[in-house]
Amino acid sequence: MVDENLIHRALANPFRREILRWLKTPEKYFVRGHIDLGCGVPSSAIHARSGLSQSTVSAHVAALVDAGLLVSTRVGQWMFLSRNEAVIRAFAAQISLHL
Repeated sequence: MVDENLIHRALANPFRREILRWLKTPEKYFVRGHIDLGCGVPSSAIHARSGLSQSTVSAHVAALVDAGLLVSTRVGQWMFLSRNEAVIRAFAAQISLHL
């Protein structure tokens, strides 16, 4: 189920949209060693690229995860992030139908 209001709130922030853009083509924005195509991009790589504090990045990532736009996968001590393409497609289809 896609919560349109939660997604709209998450997308209202430009940095969150930037994170989604980075994760759409991670090979373009992150060093190859930071990408695990099976798991995504480590949250530490997003933090390093952003130049923002770790707590700020974590709050933005949490909003995207809560909205269902990102999937987080823990592998050992690492947290990997990837886009939830199914939710993004469903949201785009809802927008197309209703607006």
